[in-house]
Amino acid sequence: MSLYSWLASKGPSGFGYGSTAEEVTAGLDLTGKTVLVTGCNSGLGLETMRVLALRGAHVIGTARTVEKARAAAASVQGSAEGVACELEDPASVRACIATVLAMGRPLDAVICNAGIMALPRRETVLGLERQFFTNHVGHFILVTGLLDALTETGRVVVLSSAAHRNAPREGIRFDDLGADKSYQAWTAYGQSKFANLLFAKELGRRFAGTRRTANAVHPGVIRTNLGRHMNPMAMAVFGLAGPLVLKSIPEGAATQCYAAVHPDAGAINQKYLADSNVARPRADAEDEALARKLWEVTEGLVARLL
Repeated sequence: MSLYSWLASKGPSGFGYGSTAEEVTAGLDLTGKTVLVTGCNSGLGLETMRVLALRGAHVIGTARTVEKARAAAASVQGSAEGVACELEDPASVRACIATVLAMGRPLDAVICNAGIMALPRRETVLGLERQFFTNHVGHFILVTGLLDALTETGRVVVLSSAAHRNAPREGIRFDDLGADKSYQAWTAYGQSKFANLLFAKELGRRFAGTRRTANAVHPGVIRTNLGRHMNPMAMAVFGLAGPLVLKSIPEGAATQCYAAVHPDAGAINQKYLADSNVARPRADAEDEALARKLWEVTEGLVARLL
């Protein structure tokens, strides 16, 4: 198969690598739906907010500051509002939860889009490696705090990444969550993305017997602000390869939009999606005991932050 044919190919869903967020939501009327999107102020989050609002949904967008969130909401056509949610600050996350619950709007979907990637040096938040805290723990607090607002058919979509394959062999280094023993940028990022995947799997398992769903998605490799911590050489390589392998932002936002609102995705639970189709993660992503342990360990960590 030629590169062009591969890029243009479609999967069982009818969508594929080159599908955009507008294409996977074409013809949908989301009037009356409410979707929360984290990291709404740029990149995939902003595109997701724009497209879902365009289709009629009311979008609650979060960003690190209320100013950024409100500016993003004001920039899109349709119904949207901005709320502050600094995922590295449990107090900010809890304030966001309280604000959203006070709105009294049932949530049809929560899209955990925000994140940080490949910090060149070890950094910590409350004793935990910063990527693990921001990408996983912050979203864990947010989602579990909003479960009572989720509709009977509500969906939780967690952005993982193909980089979850870079997580350590044991998956999660429970004995070194602060990366005190060793730190490698891509291993730490991979661990945080593997944690995102396991969180979605375990949440989906806990939804069993209901019509709620939780799935993890790989958006593709996209040049966004997420790569701001990458070294100049890596960014140069990404830039040269961009026309061949990098997705555009509209293409990158497609899978999370598909998982959050497409009617066909309502029957998908506890899966890992890429290119708007169910994909295969690394083998231990299916380890229920590992996913359950991560949930329980995270619960304990969060309890100590109260």
